[in-house]
Amino acid sequence: MKDLIPQEIVENKIYLIRGYRVMLDKDLARPYGVETRVLNQAVKRNAKRFPEDFMFYLTRDEIKRMSQIVTSLKFYKRVTVFTEQGVAMLSGVLNSDRAIQVNIAIMRAFVKLRQIISTHKELVHKLEELERKIEKHDVDIQSIFGAIRQLMAPPPEKPRRMIGFRQE
Repeated sequence: MKDLIPQEIVENKIYLIRGYRVMLDKDLARPYGVETRVLNQAVKRNAKRFPEDFMFYLTRDEIKRMSQIVTSLKFYKRVTVFTEQGVAMLSGVLNSDRAIQVNIAIMRAFVKLRQIISTHKELVHKLEELERKIEKHDVDIQSIFGAIRQLMAPPPEKPRRMIGFRQE
């Protein structure tokens, strides 16, 4: 299975579009061992299995933006993308041993990506916590320095009494 589709390659083919982590139809067709056209035809024949949160088509602007990353996209008129659930559904539509193995590899890549993101969020939270503690300590340290400066300062001079007669 590892030889069929290396996980690093799959991870590099997952993009964030419209708030979804997705894979392009052309990037899925290759490991499944079918042409992109054949993959899209199979999806079209099973349209009920692919609601909008499983699969959607990129707009022309999205294709243009993506073509900066995936240069071959600028030649495509229509690009289909599949969310994690859509990829899972593909294994049922493309029913073969290879499809099952590819699907398992892709699901593992999505899970690993989720774990990485989760770890990242935990680190961000811990850093924010540490910053708050340091800020509190900074205030405490400034107070201590202020108290030390007061102790080091010479005592204020007492006002001198004037000698002589008072004039009123």
